[in-house]
Amino acid sequence: MLGLTLLDGIAFAYFAIAWAVYAWIVEIWGGRRRGLTAIMHSYRHRWMAEMLVRPNRIVDTQINMTLQQGSSFFASTSLLAVGACLGLMNASDRALEVVQGLSFGHAGSRQQWEVKLAGLMVIFVYAFFKFGWAYRVFNYCAILIGATPEGDRRTSEEAQAMATRAAKLNGIAASHFNRGQRAFFFALGYLGWFAGPLVFVATTTAVFAVLYRRQFMSESREAVL
Repeated sequence: MLGLTLLDGIAFAYFAIAWAVYAWIVEIWGGRRRGLTAIMHSYRHRWMAEMLVRPNRIVDTQINMTLQQGSSFFASTSLLAVGACLGLMNASDRALEVVQGLSFGHAGSRQQWEVKLAGLMVIFVYAFFKFGWAYRVFNYCAILIGATPEGDRRTSEEAQAMATRAAKLNGIAASHFNRGQRAFFFALGYLGWFAGPLVFVATTTAVFAVLYRRQFMSESREAVL
Protein backbone atom coordinates (compact mmCIF):
# COMPACT_ATOMS: atom_id res chain seq x y z
CA MET A 1 0.00 0.00 0.00
CA LEU A 2 1.42 3.38 -1.14
CA GLY A 3 4.68 1.57 -1.86
CA LEU A 4 5.31 0.93 1.85
CA THR A 5 6.32 -2.40 3.33
CA LEU A 6 4.73 -4.14 6.30
CA LEU A 7 7.71 -3.11 8.42
CA ASP A 8 7.16 0.51 7.40
CA GLY A 9 3.54 0.24 8.48
CA ILE A 10 4.49 -1.23 11.85
CA ALA A 11 7.11 1.48 12.40
CA PHE A 12 4.63 4.24 11.56
CA ALA A 13 2.01 2.72 13.88
CA TYR A 14 4.63 2.65 16.65
CA PHE A 15 5.38 6.34 15.97
CA ALA A 16 1.70 7.33 16.12
CA ILE A 17 1.09 5.34 19.32
CA ALA A 18 4.23 6.77 20.98
CA TRP A 19 3.08 10.32 20.17
CA ALA A 20 -0.45 9.66 21.50
CA VAL A 21 0.83 7.95 24.66
CA TYR A 22 3.25 10.78 25.42
CA ALA A 23 0.47 13.35 24.93
CA TRP A 24 -1.71 11.39 27.37
CA ILE A 25 1.12 11.14 29.89
CA VAL A 26 1.79 14.89 29.84
CA GLU A 27 -1.76 16.22 29.64
CA ILE A 28 -3.65 13.74 31.83
CA TRP A 29 -1.40 11.44 33.85
CA GLY A 30 1.23 14.16 34.30
CA GLY A 31 -1.27 16.34 36.12
CA ARG A 32 -1.37 13.80 38.94
CA ARG A 33 2.36 13.05 38.89
CA ARG A 34 3.23 16.75 38.79
CA GLY A 35 5.05 16.86 35.50
CA LEU A 36 6.85 20.07 34.49
CA THR A 37 3.95 21.21 32.30
CA ALA A 38 1.42 20.71 35.12
CA ILE A 39 3.64 22.54 37.60
CA MET A 40 4.02 25.52 35.29
CA HIS A 41 0.26 25.54 34.75
CA SER A 42 -0.21 26.14 38.49
CA TYR A 43 2.28 29.00 38.28
CA ARG A 44 0.10 30.65 35.64
CA HIS A 45 -2.65 30.94 38.25
CA ARG A 46 -0.08 32.27 40.73
CA TRP A 47 1.02 34.82 38.11
CA MET A 48 -2.50 36.14 37.60
CA ALA A 49 -3.05 36.34 41.35
CA GLU A 50 0.09 38.51 41.60
CA MET A 51 -1.11 40.55 38.63
CA LEU A 52 -4.08 41.70 40.71
CA VAL A 53 -1.96 43.34 43.41
CA ARG A 54 0.52 45.12 41.12
CA PRO A 55 -0.01 48.88 40.82
CA ASN A 56 0.39 48.63 37.04
CA ARG A 57 0.44 45.68 34.66
CA ILE A 58 3.27 46.53 32.29
CA VAL A 59 5.26 43.52 33.52
CA ASP A 60 2.30 41.19 32.94
CA THR A 61 1.65 42.44 29.41
CA GLN A 62 5.38 42.13 28.61
CA ILE A 63 5.46 38.53 29.84
CA ASN A 64 2.36 37.70 27.81
CA MET A 65 3.87 39.41 24.76
CA THR A 66 7.02 37.28 25.12
CA LEU A 67 4.91 34.12 25.13
CA GLN A 68 3.03 35.40 22.11
CA GLN A 69 6.24 36.13 20.22
CA GLY A 70 7.42 32.58 20.84
CA SER A 71 4.23 31.26 19.24
CA SER A 72 4.71 33.61 16.29
CA PHE A 73 8.32 32.46 15.77
CA PHE A 74 7.42 28.78 15.74
CA ALA A 75 4.39 29.38 13.48
CA SER A 76 6.70 31.05 10.95
CA THR A 77 9.20 28.21 11.30
CA SER A 78 6.42 25.68 10.63
CA LEU A 79 5.59 27.40 7.34
CA LEU A 80 9.27 27.39 6.36
CA ALA A 81 9.41 23.66 7.12
CA VAL A 82 6.33 23.04 4.96
CA GLY A 83 7.98 25.00 2.15
CA ALA A 84 11.15 22.93 2.53
CA CYS A 85 9.09 19.72 2.24
CA LEU A 86 7.45 21.02 -0.93
CA GLY A 87 10.89 21.88 -2.31
CA LEU A 88 12.14 18.36 -1.59
CA MET A 89 9.00 16.94 -3.20
CA ASN A 90 9.75 18.95 -6.33
CA ALA A 91 13.34 17.70 -6.38
CA SER A 92 12.59 14.08 -5.45
CA ASP A 93 14.94 12.52 -8.01
CA ARG A 94 17.95 14.53 -6.87
CA ALA A 95 17.09 14.01 -3.18
CA LEU A 96 16.81 10.24 -3.74
CA GLU A 97 20.26 10.18 -5.31
CA VAL A 98 21.76 12.04 -2.34
CA VAL A 99 20.12 9.77 0.26
CA GLN A 100 20.98 6.57 -1.60
CA GLY A 101 24.59 7.76 -1.79
CA LEU A 102 24.86 7.84 2.00
CA SER A 103 26.24 4.78 3.76
CA PHE A 104 23.10 4.58 5.90
CA GLY A 105 20.71 5.77 3.17
CA HIS A 106 17.44 3.92 2.71
CA ALA A 107 15.25 6.21 0.62
CA GLY A 108 13.36 3.39 -1.10
CA SER A 109 11.32 4.08 -4.21
CA ARG A 110 10.19 7.52 -5.38
CA GLN A 111 6.66 6.71 -4.20
CA GLN A 112 7.91 5.79 -0.72
CA TRP A 113 9.95 8.97 -0.59
CA GLU A 114 6.97 11.14 -1.52
CA VAL A 115 4.65 9.40 0.96
CA LYS A 116 7.15 9.94 3.78
CA LEU A 117 7.61 13.59 2.80
CA ALA A 118 3.85 14.08 2.71
CA GLY A 119 3.60 12.70 6.25
CA LEU A 120 6.34 15.06 7.45
CA MET A 121 4.53 17.96 5.81
CA VAL A 122 1.28 17.05 7.61
CA ILE A 123 3.13 17.16 10.94
CA PHE A 124 4.40 20.68 10.25
CA VAL A 125 0.97 21.85 9.05
CA TYR A 126 -0.50 20.53 12.30
CA ALA A 127 2.21 22.38 14.25
CA PHE A 128 1.43 25.61 12.37
CA PHE A 129 -2.24 25.45 13.34
CA LYS A 130 -1.32 24.83 16.97
CA PHE A 131 1.17 27.70 17.13
CA GLY A 132 -1.16 30.00 15.20
CA TRP A 133 -4.03 29.34 17.59
CA ALA A 134 -1.73 29.71 20.62
CA TYR A 135 -0.71 33.14 19.29
CA ARG A 136 -4.33 34.20 19.02
CA VAL A 137 -5.31 32.89 22.47
CA PHE A 138 -2.33 34.67 24.08
CA ASN A 139 -3.73 37.80 22.42
CA TYR A 140 -7.11 37.14 24.03
CA CYS A 141 -5.34 36.68 27.37
CA ALA A 142 -3.77 40.14 27.01
CA ILE A 143 -7.25 41.58 26.52
CA LEU A 144 -8.47 39.89 29.70
CA ILE A 145 -5.49 41.27 31.63
CA GLY A 146 -6.40 44.73 30.38
CA ALA A 147 -10.06 44.20 31.31
CA THR A 148 -9.30 43.13 34.89
CA PRO A 149 -10.38 45.80 37.40
CA GLU A 150 -7.59 47.64 39.21
CA GLY A 151 -7.21 50.26 41.90
CA ASP A 152 -9.74 49.96 44.70
CA ARG A 153 -11.62 47.29 42.72
CA ARG A 154 -8.71 44.89 42.36
CA THR A 155 -9.79 42.91 45.46
CA SER A 156 -13.39 42.60 44.29
CA GLU A 157 -14.99 39.32 43.27
CA GLU A 158 -15.15 40.60 39.71
CA ALA A 159 -11.38 41.13 39.64
CA GLN A 160 -10.74 37.67 41.12
CA ALA A 161 -13.00 36.10 38.48
CA MET A 162 -11.23 37.96 35.66
CA ALA A 163 -7.82 36.85 36.94
CA THR A 164 -9.02 33.25 37.04
CA ARG A 165 -10.32 33.52 33.46
CA ALA A 166 -7.03 35.04 32.30
CA ALA A 167 -5.06 32.22 33.96
CA LYS A 168 -7.26 29.58 32.34
CA LEU A 169 -6.98 31.21 28.93
CA ASN A 170 -3.22 31.49 29.29
CA GLY A 171 -3.12 27.80 30.16
CA ILE A 172 -5.16 26.93 27.06
CA ALA A 173 -2.77 28.93 24.88
CA ALA A 174 0.19 27.16 26.51
CA SER A 175 -1.42 23.77 25.85
CA HIS A 176 -1.68 24.51 22.14
CA PHE A 177 1.88 25.84 22.10
CA ASN A 178 3.12 22.68 23.84
CA ARG A 179 1.31 20.48 21.30
CA GLY A 180 2.96 22.39 18.47
CA GLN A 181 6.38 21.95 20.05
CA ARG A 182 5.63 18.28 20.62
CA ALA A 183 4.97 17.95 16.89
CA PHE A 184 8.37 19.51 16.20
CA PHE A 185 10.12 17.09 18.56
CA PHE A 186 8.41 14.04 17.10
CA ALA A 187 9.17 15.32 13.60
CA LEU A 188 12.82 14.79 14.51
CA GLY A 189 11.99 11.18 15.31
CA TYR A 190 10.06 10.93 12.05
CA LEU A 191 13.21 11.82 10.12
CA GLY A 192 14.59 8.42 11.09
CA TRP A 193 12.09 6.85 8.68
CA PHE A 194 14.16 8.15 5.77
CA ALA A 195 16.98 5.88 6.98
CA GLY A 196 14.69 2.86 7.32
CA PRO A 197 11.84 1.56 9.52
CA LEU A 198 14.13 0.16 12.22
CA VAL A 199 15.93 3.49 12.54
CA PHE A 200 12.48 5.13 12.63
CA VAL A 201 11.54 3.04 15.67
CA ALA A 202 14.88 3.84 17.34
CA THR A 203 14.64 7.61 16.78
CA THR A 204 11.00 7.68 17.94
CA THR A 205 11.98 5.84 21.12
CA ALA A 206 14.87 8.25 21.69
CA VAL A 207 12.61 11.31 21.31
CA PHE A 208 10.02 9.78 23.67
CA ALA A 209 12.69 9.00 26.28
CA VAL A 210 14.28 12.46 26.13
CA LEU A 211 10.93 14.25 26.41
CA TYR A 212 9.79 12.02 29.28
CA ARG A 213 13.00 12.63 31.21
CA ARG A 214 12.72 16.38 30.77
CA GLN A 215 9.10 16.34 31.86
CA PHE A 216 9.47 14.21 35.01
CA MET A 217 13.15 13.80 35.92
CA SER A 218 14.91 16.97 34.83
CA GLU A 219 16.72 19.67 36.79
CA SER A 220 14.16 22.16 35.45
CA ARG A 221 11.34 20.26 37.18
CA GLU A 222 13.27 20.14 40.44
CA ALA A 223 13.96 23.86 40.22
CA VAL A 224 10.29 24.86 39.99
CA LEU A 225 8.97 22.40 42.59
